[in-house]
Amino acid sequence: MDKSVEPIDQIGANAQIEPIRQPLLQVEALKKYYPIRSGLFLKQKAFVKALDGFSLSIYPGETVGLVGESGCGKSTAGKLIVRLEDPTEGTIRFEGQDITSLAGSKMRSIRQRLQIVFQDPYSSLNPRQRIGSLLAEPLIVHGMERAAANVRAEELLELVGLSKAHKHRFPHEFSGGQRQRIGVARAISLNPKLIVCDEPVSALDASIQAQILNLLKDLQNQFQFSYLFIAHGLGAVRYISDRIAVMYLGKIVEIAKTETLFRAPRHPYTRALLDAYPVPDPKQRGKERVVLEGEVPSSVNPPSGCRFRTRCPFAQPVCSELEPELAGSGDHVAACHFPLQ
Repeated sequence: MDKSVEPIDQIGANAQIEPIRQPLLQVEALKKYYPIRSGLFLKQKAFVKALDGFSLSIYPGETVGLVGESGCGKSTAGKLIVRLEDPTEGTIRFEGQDITSLAGSKMRSIRQRLQIVFQDPYSSLNPRQRIGSLLAEPLIVHGMERAAANVRAEELLELVGLSKAHKHRFPHEFSGGQRQRIGVARAISLNPKLIVCDEPVSALDASIQAQILNLLKDLQNQFQFSYLFIAHGLGAVRYISDRIAVMYLGKIVEIAKTETLFRAPRHPYTRALLDAYPVPDPKQRGKERVVLEGEVPSSVNPPSGCRFRTRCPFAQPVCSELEPELAGSGDHVAACHFPLQ
């Protein structure tokens, strides 16, 4: 046998097999129903279905944007993922561990690796505490000595573009952008793996938004965080996200890589959001635009079949009878019976 040619089984033995990439976060069929009570004895009359079958995966080092109209359930999803609220149904897996029902000390150990940045940083900061104490507090709770925690607080302030001298100030002495930097510093203090950013730039001026977005990207490059970035503004989501999930009335209707979604959306709702997004030259848009008409249906009694059908210009009879599932090829899936080409 020619020694220059390896046997097939030897080639197979020497070949390197790429490891299967495992998600950092995996959410499956998550539901959150809020009861509506009325009457003398506050009897339960119905439910507000804030989330009704929400599924999403986030991989290590990845940023996933979550967009949709107000009231679609974006912030509720973020709160459930970090377990600030308990889900009605569904499963939340973080680093392969089911954390859906964890509580107390078991959940406390998870919180070191799972953090959140809120939309309004002022309401999440104790106005009676100095910034140094606010940043040192979670470190002390998780076992760090006070002296070391105070040093770490100074490091965190400098990491987010502030001065360590700011540790002596109270929250009201900072601007909105500076307070959001403090919120980011508090979120990264315990070296988390995943940070949920719940509309962190929506209340800021455009120039300050850009600074916070750049800060988040720089920190991600330095520490390899993963982000779930919840926002209304498509510009911010496009800038920071690797993939984007589009949400409508408690469900995800489309997921794709960022540039793929902007270039070739498949769901009519996604197309409508993009068509409403301002561009420097309106002539760059196609002649055919999808314009959203009517109000978002009630989450108490959502439409049968496809939830978007009552506002969709392409709806057919089957849309009212059968709920579409997320389907497609590769990294681009959409829940639509008649996806756009």
